Amino acid sequence: MERAQAAIEAIDLAKDYGAFVAVSDVSFTVPRGQVVALLGPNGAGKSTTMKMLTGYIAPTAGTARILGCDIRTERLSAIAKIGYLPENGPLYPDMTPAQLLYFFGRARGLTRTGVEARLRDVVTQLDLQHLLEKPINKLSKGLRQRVALAQALLHDPDILIMDEPTAGLDPNQIRQFRTLVNQLRGQKTLLLSTHILQEVEALAERVLLIHGGRLVFDGTPADMSKLAPLEDAFYALTQAPREATEPSLEWP
Repeated sequence: MERAQAAIEAIDLAKDYGAFVAVSDVSFTVPRGQVVALLGPNGAGKSTTMKMLTGYIAPTAGTARILGCDIRTERLSAIAKIGYLPENGPLYPDMTPAQLLYFFGRARGLTRTGVEARLRDVVTQLDLQHLLEKPINKLSKGLRQRVALAQALLHDPDILIMDEPTAGLDPNQIRQFRTLVNQLRGQKTLLLSTHILQEVEALAERVLLIHGGRLVFDGTPADMSKLAPLEDAFYALTQAPREATEPSLEWP
């Protein structure tokens, strides 16, 4: 039987900034429809890994495939299949959500009627009807995050990649976000980075734990909990000293 095509394949991904190694030899495969948490402490390499997967930055070595498209050689085809929500969403504060979403839809190559149809869908899905004509700079953090997520979903991508999507949200907004993820579960492949263990327990089917730029755990939250309670397991897996890859600060 032919193996089903993976949604995301990271193959020996690495990123160097001079003498500093941000990510080193990270490999994993995410099947279609899975909800995966990219977990790790601040500075572990989560955002750098996501930026390489989405084509935002080029890897120093290795590559990634998005539904079979190589991110290095078929970048435009790969990113067309991805909705990307960076930690600070791509918002123009002087625009209204309606203006912003129309702009991004047209930039994505949707026709005028196509944009209007998708706008109706995402506005309903994210309950944005009441704020479409308000300037984005007048919206709360949670509402801006919902507008940014609408932008990521606008072209109906197969894969949704989100970097710290609940950062700065209040408990009610976090609950709303979890509800949305559960609505998307099985329809899309979701990869979300976080350092919040409660989000992993509430949402993820699988955990990829990065520490010091390397993948140190790949399994289910239950597998991780078998090592110790989840918080203790996280602590144990992220306390190994990072390799000496940072530039020396010694004076000559």
